[in-house]
Amino acid sequence: MDKMRMESIDMTAQNIEKIGALFPNCITETVDENGTPKKAINFELLKQMLSGDVLDGDEAYEFTWVGKKAAIVEANKPIRKTLRPCPEESVDWDNTENLYIEGDNLDVLKLLQESYFESIKMIYIDPPYNTGNDFIYNDDFKLTTSEYSEEIGEYDEDGYRLFKNTDSNGRFHSDWSSMIYSRLMLARNLLSKDGVIFISINDKEISGLKDICNEVFGEPNFLATLIWDKNHSAQAGIFKVYHEYILVYCKDVFQIKTPKSIEHDLFEAGAMKKVSGRHPASEFTFPAGTRFDAPDGTVLEGEYGETEKVVVTKGRMIAKDGKLLEDVTLKAGFTQANQMKQYFYGDRDSLVDSQGQKVVEFYFNSTGKIKIVKERSVESPQTTCHYGTQGAASTELANLFGIEESPFSSPKPVSMLKDFIIRFMNDGDTILDFFSGSATTAHAVFETNLQSSMNVKYILVQIAEDLDKSLKSAQKDAVRTLQVGIELLDKINKPHTICEIGKERIRRAGKKVCESTSGNSPKLDVGFRVLKLDDSNMNDVYYSPAEYSQNMLAMLESNVKSDRTDLDLLFGCLLEWGLPLSLPYSSEKVEGCTVHNYNDGDLIACFDENIPDSVIKAIAKQQPLRAVFRDSSFAGSPSKINVGEIFKLMAPDTTVKVI
Repeated sequence: MDKMRMESIDMTAQNIEKIGALFPNCITETVDENGTPKKAINFELLKQMLSGDVLDGDEAYEFTWVGKKAAIVEANKPIRKTLRPCPEESVDWDNTENLYIEGDNLDVLKLLQESYFESIKMIYIDPPYNTGNDFIYNDDFKLTTSEYSEEIGEYDEDGYRLFKNTDSNGRFHSDWSSMIYSRLMLARNLLSKDGVIFISINDKEISGLKDICNEVFGEPNFLATLIWDKNHSAQAGIFKVYHEYILVYCKDVFQIKTPKSIEHDLFEAGAMKKVSGRHPASEFTFPAGTRFDAPDGTVLEGEYGETEKVVVTKGRMIAKDGKLLEDVTLKAGFTQANQMKQYFYGDRDSLVDSQGQKVVEFYFNSTGKIKIVKERSVESPQTTCHYGTQGAASTELANLFGIEESPFSSPKPVSMLKDFIIRFMNDGDTILDFFSGSATTAHAVFETNLQSSMNVKYILVQIAEDLDKSLKSAQKDAVRTLQVGIELLDKINKPHTICEIGKERIRRAGKKVCESTSGNSPKLDVGFRVLKLDDSNMNDVYYSPAEYSQNMLAMLESNVKSDRTDLDLLFGCLLEWGLPLSLPYSSEKVEGCTVHNYNDGDLIACFDENIPDSVIKAIAKQQPLRAVFRDSSFAGSPSKINVGEIFKLMAPDTTVKVI
């Protein structure tokens, strides 16, 4: 049986394999720090392979900064960490499909690479704006952790992990660029082929951010720069800034369709053009009773119209009571002939246009021109956006908590996220927000699902910033906001972290949405599973498979940390096997052993000691896709071999591993 890797995937090694499949001549060998041979890329040869000209010199059109290469290395570097489930802090743990993950989003994004590869339909993030007062996530790009921390004063006397990227920092823009670049690299892997990403930003970093996004997502995949007129600014200067931006990119522009409409209003358009090669003349018979918006007694016959000429070839167009009195055949440059045929002589209830918009009616206007009426389901929204003011968003959040002031200084409006979700997401899609802050994204998902009867799911990620420590170094404007947050958490008896405010906001938003539903409304998923980033489930005696040697075997008897539960181990296995973290879970006792069943047999696990053969057979009988046990589940090598034989006989298609 193979051993579980229990670490995130090595993105560098994976990328080398992909390049090697395309350009095998660019693969070479080198040695690592231990002298062990490993594959590497001959980058000079690869550059030449991708160019039709002889390459000389180093000049290139590119956006770069101090630390960029190190940021790429950091994004690709594997980690030995895990996500630990916390059912006691969750809401509807057994049934919900939503996730709230606490931890540094760089590490979390690495852990999600296999479970959510190309499966996220939308990403929204509201990262630090690099105003000089924002806390920037730690990225150890070039130094050891201790060297890096000492150099920038990252830790205070209490061990506080975040630092402020003040404009006195010589690498003010570079540090911010490295922070966002590595995260966007990982985020792009998670976007589905028809996925979109929205990034809120202001004037401080929009120029650099757009250059970074052009590189990460590709310049052709830029969709728009939205301008939110928030009508609020505390800045004093030459101009008073009343707006922020939202950059919009996609994974593949050729996979993106026209956004869905918000209002679903009715609109009309002409259904004929001037006769031409593109719109040749054709005949069509319109039945009596077709709407004709002309005064009673109006008669049109022969030829009428100016640019768009119409010829009456049979019958007459006579108006009575706003309708055609008799059948009439017209010859014109009809643009919707097939749709007219289905509307008048087929199943009009199922009639939609090429964009899926319902055709409501064909009718004649007062001049005898045929018109088509549709229910708008798609539209091209404008880039100037009105989602209410920043002050209104803060007031809405304060009201939800039942307090006078908002515990966040600049929460995003729920209406903004609802707009994005409704336009670009469908039933069953997932949205990811890895700078989740006040958890507006979750709130918007709840309201959108209620309004549209969809089941959109979310994954929120937020580092557990300690508000007490933030208060010690806060600028004047932030002091009161932090105090409000701390007072709120004291009131509800929760620890003083930003995550606790976010989770409480989700609980209250879910309750509020449920209270607004009618008795006939479908059941809404307003729950969430809480997962927390932590060090590996394995003790320090655990080594990656490449590091095993015979003399280490005696050390591996207790390789799982004593404080880790079966659920911790199970979710660690889910990450490695690339299974989503929000699927149904159950457990049962079989002859005194706890057997965990994930998504009805996608994975069955038992982590008890000395599992009897009868329990192994009971698991194999269910023929799961995957089965996992602990090394210590078996008395010795003979027992482990016997387990393999049981599965070969009873469940030959099951992949069996141990930790």
